[in-house]
Amino acid sequence: MADEKFAGSGKASRRRARKKVGKLLGRRKKEFTYRGYTLEELRAMPLEELAPLLTARARRCLRRGPSEDARKFWEAVRKGGREVVETHCRDVIVLPELVGKRIGVHKGNDFKIVEIIPEMIGHYLGEFALTRRFMKHAGPGVGATRSSKFMPLK
Repeated sequence: MADEKFAGSGKASRRRARKKVGKLLGRRKKEFTYRGYTLEELRAMPLEELAPLLTARARRCLRRGPSEDARKFWEAVRKGGREVVETHCRDVIVLPELVGKRIGVHKGNDFKIVEIIPEMIGHYLGEFALTRRFMKHAGPGVGATRSSKFMPLK
């Protein structure tokens, strides 16, 4: 009778049972959808049907048509001869046909290789290759004046 009292509440036993079932089934990966469409449906869509699903800025860019550089980039991606396609065009919108490709996006002095995943659809390539480095300044240097050496306590 004492063992039953210390066995735990019903809520804890139900939680343990759910945990055990979860381990048995394994972690199930959620299927990607963009505005209710799966990746296969998005790839099958023509650009005219895909455009209304994107944000206003991306819709406007697609309606006006890609630049000459962007057009060359699309041709290089569709040809698919190289493993990594490098580009200086940071203003190209990530479309479903790019998913799974590796693209080198120019960030000022070199190229950052970006692996395109489905969650990137509708964003620009430049968003994934940051051009500015995060800089955290250290304390004052050797020749600093008394007033500039003041460091507030945190």
